[in-house]
Amino acid sequence: MMAPVPQSFAPRRDEPLFGRLAIIGIGLIGSSIARAAKDLNLAGRVLLYDRDEAVRQRARELGLGHEVAETAAEAVRDADHIVLCVPVGACGTVAAEIASALKPGAILSDVGSVKKSVVEAVLPHLPEGVHFVPAHPVAGTENSGPDAGFPSLFLNRWCILTPPEGTHETAIARTRQFWEGMGAIVEIMTASHHDLVLAVTSHLPHLIAYNIVGTAEDLAAVTQSEVIKFSAGGFRDFTRIAASDPTMWRDVFLHNKDAVLEMLGRFSEDLAVLTRAIRFGDGDTLHKHFTRTRAIRRGIVALGQEKPETEKLRKD
Repeated sequence: MMAPVPQSFAPRRDEPLFGRLAIIGIGLIGSSIARAAKDLNLAGRVLLYDRDEAVRQRARELGLGHEVAETAAEAVRDADHIVLCVPVGACGTVAAEIASALKPGAILSDVGSVKKSVVEAVLPHLPEGVHFVPAHPVAGTENSGPDAGFPSLFLNRWCILTPPEGTHETAIARTRQFWEGMGAIVEIMTASHHDLVLAVTSHLPHLIAYNIVGTAEDLAAVTQSEVIKFSAGGFRDFTRIAASDPTMWRDVFLHNKDAVLEMLGRFSEDLAVLTRAIRFGDGDTLHKHFTRTRAIRRGIVALGQEKPETEKLRKD
């Protein structure tokens, strides 16, 4: 039975945008796309594949797609739109695996949070007539697996497209329609610019989160039970981020290392200024910094990137 579509969610299409949609990788993002595509009639048939047999079986039990294939090539055969929902480090390997099964005119996309290395890894494998439109839905939770997805995950969230130079405009437009059909707000930029932006807005915060949770656990004077018991809001937020999929984030840092290292260097310099201000009792510097960053935080909220009512809807 079809899951109920939340009120105020994207409208269901009268006619599907794609005849056959193939999703490779059935984790949080892949299962959310599958649910949304079925609920909103974005594809006439939704075909799924995951390399983990247990995940494939769970996808069948949940009824996520119309069919769960036993190989990636089987899933993409005759598909009009293919979305790679695998760790960024695996995109090139999967592209090579499915290349011979892709039909002319098909649109291949992905959901990785690193784009330049994915473009470089995927493009060499694609046959003539297949369009590659990389995508990055800036959405997610700390949960993973086929049970974690929900159709409104992308509602009012950015999805960044980074089509390589020379990509057919029709392929870009149809990929935009696909993500807008799930309620996302689409932006287009180059892969290199995307990687720099995401290094500071997403990748660096995750790196800091993983590190600070590890630091807390390593403190000999603080027990693990105290860390859990007395966690204030800030630390709870860090632990949520640090619960994200370690395989995915390992690949993110390895494949976007130049941008991450640049942002990490700038962060370290700024942190040194705050360290000096604390050490020498420079309250003015601290107050100015906190005032400036509070204004940035309020700007994020004002742009609608964090709304309690939206968060509730996305969890329904």
